[in-house]
Amino acid sequence: MSDQTPNIGTMRIKSFFSLFKLALSSQEQDYTQGSIRRAVFLLAVPMILEMCMESVFAVVDIYFVGHLGKNEAVSTVVLTESVLTIVYSLAIGLSMAATALVARRIGEKNPEAASKAGMQSLIIAFLFTAVISSIGLFFAPNVLKLMGASAETVRIGTNYTRIVYGGSIVIMLLFLINGIFRGAGDASMAMRSLWIANICNIILCPVLIYGLGPIPGFGITGAAMATTIGRGIGVLFQLYHLFSGKRVIKVRRQDFVPDWPIIKSISNIAWTGTAQFLIASASWMVLARIMAEFGDTAVAGYGVAIRLIMFFLLPAWGMSNAAATLVGQNLGAQQPERAEQSVWRTAKYNTIFMIFVTLVFMLFAQPIVAFMNKDVTVESYAVMALRIMSLGYIFFGVGMVVTNAFNGAGDTRTPTLINIFGFWMFQVPLAFLLAMVFKLGPKGVFIAIVLAETGITIAGIILFRKGKWKKVKI
Repeated sequence: MSDQTPNIGTMRIKSFFSLFKLALSSQEQDYTQGSIRRAVFLLAVPMILEMCMESVFAVVDIYFVGHLGKNEAVSTVVLTESVLTIVYSLAIGLSMAATALVARRIGEKNPEAASKAGMQSLIIAFLFTAVISSIGLFFAPNVLKLMGASAETVRIGTNYTRIVYGGSIVIMLLFLINGIFRGAGDASMAMRSLWIANICNIILCPVLIYGLGPIPGFGITGAAMATTIGRGIGVLFQLYHLFSGKRVIKVRRQDFVPDWPIIKSISNIAWTGTAQFLIASASWMVLARIMAEFGDTAVAGYGVAIRLIMFFLLPAWGMSNAAATLVGQNLGAQQPERAEQSVWRTAKYNTIFMIFVTLVFMLFAQPIVAFMNKDVTVESYAVMALRIMSLGYIFFGVGMVVTNAFNGAGDTRTPTLINIFGFWMFQVPLAFLLAMVFKLGPKGVFIAIVLAETGITIAGIILFRKGKWKKVKI
């Protein structure tokens, strides 16, 4: 037995790396049959890496801007990102719709209809982004003032906000096209586009913020330039492969002719998906506004903590994206029970991951924050936020999977209603009460976040178990 044990261990290691390599490849897979654990792994690995890369954008900006030594610069990034969630909401809502429709058509073994659905979502994206970009370009100072920014923050941050909003089309397309790839089960392509975008951003950030040789330093404005250019390069990579005809999605010229029934289906899913995320994101904007009452230092600490949380939670969100694809494709293949099994299996893996994240923040919050920001006062707020909010991470992880399972089925309405009650009727009032009325300050905001997210997850599990999402037609 002792001679066989090492061999078994070696075989398992080889099997793992073989599967890992397959997950990163572009090889087509059928996720409606075979091992569910294998299907979750093959989808989750590239999706986790994709989400890691999405979170790196915000962390890289905060890191380099934080080293400028101005709290107003960090505050600008935090407040701009808070309002930019409107763009993220639209992008995520549309990508939810694209993922759900494309996955359902792929499950039905109809790739032509999947391609058509994906291209119709692009038409909608261009229309919405034109409006948002125009508003951001002309009203950037007003946006910062509305969020409670100090006069100095408005002065140094207006150009940053203008560039980020003006380039919002690249944010929209990066999310949306990746949603199309994910729905088709081509998660590795979504991952690669974000790797490329982030590498460009990491190289350009220090160059454009601090300057290099003949290239002048643009300060905080350089951070916006670097992020927008990096995302733009990622989008060009996506578009090349989308139109190459070598992927699961093969775009034809007629796919761009407006198809009103499909546009209506996309809109019906997307507007509730957008509302779902916007309701949650807008509540975070209000929380940022409450934090602004305690000064730029508190806002900066809150912003550093949120970006670190995003960095660690987005891999969990990536794993939950695997559940969305599996639900959509298996419902399309008329296998609702397999769809449900996929969700619970993914939730189990996410729970294990979130236990690890909780331990990391409980034990190493201070050195992690110190690496991101050198201001001791900012550090104290950020460490407090990480340690308090980490108490709810296990619930966050399960809630992500359940929410994305609803979305993958095309049922964006249920999580939207949960968010209305959870965020606006519970989290926001509780944060105000604890922070302002009971004088707990920023600590009250952090406690409210944990309690609200826990309640939202419990409500989601109860409704998911009722099974009405299995009967949604899209």
